Amino acid sequence: MSALDMGAFSAREKGVAGLLTGVGVLLLIAVVSGVLAPAYLLYLVSLSAMYMLLSMGLNVQWGYGGLINFSVAAFFGLGAYGSALLTANSSPIAGNVSPIIALFGGLLLAAVLAVLIGYPTLKLRDDYLAIASLGLAEVVRIFILNENQWTAGSAGLTGIPLFFADWPVLGDLSYPYVFQVGGTAIFYMRQPVITGLLNLVLVGAFVAGVYLFLRRIHRSPWGRVLRTIKTDEDLAETLGKDTFAFKMQAFVIGSLIMALAGVFYTHLVLYVSPPDLQPITTFYVWVAVILGGTGSDRGAMLGGFTIVAIQQGTRFLNDAVQLPIGPAPLRLMLVGLLIILIVRLRPEGILPPERELIWPDAMRGDRDE
Repeated sequence: MSALDMGAFSAREKGVAGLLTGVGVLLLIAVVSGVLAPAYLLYLVSLSAMYMLLSMGLNVQWGYGGLINFSVAAFFGLGAYGSALLTANSSPIAGNVSPIIALFGGLLLAAVLAVLIGYPTLKLRDDYLAIASLGLAEVVRIFILNENQWTAGSAGLTGIPLFFADWPVLGDLSYPYVFQVGGTAIFYMRQPVITGLLNLVLVGAFVAGVYLFLRRIHRSPWGRVLRTIKTDEDLAETLGKDTFAFKMQAFVIGSLIMALAGVFYTHLVLYVSPPDLQPITTFYVWVAVILGGTGSDRGAMLGGFTIVAIQQGTRFLNDAVQLPIGPAPLRLMLVGLLIILIVRLRPEGILPPERELIWPDAMRGDRDE
């Protein structure tokens, strides 16, 4: 049976696929009718993919190993500022470094801080990590806000290049592209659309690479040990497992994925400032993981997409219909309502992880949800 045969999917998975297909069709109609600009659509899809990365990072920590991390915004910000400080022409400490090199700089900064915060807390009970990570998020934000000589403070960093800025061919995006056949122009593409397409390809590669990596390790013995630690840490220790080492590895891997999202965000919006590190980002990512299904990588991706749909959809809704409530309160109200519905109707999430833990060959012939 083909792996693409819809019979290989559960009823819930088919429903999600149908819903996403419907949303995609509506977006295409909006673009064709002129309601939505193509460049803005590409930006929204890229932003959704960025939230997918953040959700998958938290899912490694909480979904795999039961690590309560309330500093998602901090590691996101470390990736964003780590890359921006190396590449921006307004950087007070460096600047004009290749984005490829800056990518590893942002990841290294996040890895170092993850080890520093994880080493004293992961040996203790989970609530100590929750308390420490909650404080860490504000410490990082306030440090970036106040240390003007290192971070440019509240002014933020401008002059950040596109990720492909120094590439031989892709870096030349200053002019519109006209595709010709025999000297006749047959297709015209504006520069913002080309930039959006390149950003989408970049974040798509990040999401695909991270997903395939996590799917592999989730099914591996490493993933099984983490699930045992989450369920019963004493049992894992009795079996001779170094639970501290496994939890540290999960914490660092998740933090690196969050930082990767921050690096992409920097080169997507070309500007970064302390408000980008607000605690609301952490809240949204937690909602995304719970919504999709704790421990499910596909669920984390679905949750990230849903959060951006709510964020941006409330803006359009408020413009189309005069509501007695502003877009920001409406957004929080919808997210709160979503949490209530999920807890009541789908406490395990929309796409729970059970089917992800089964090798594809074993799923052939499975038709039940």
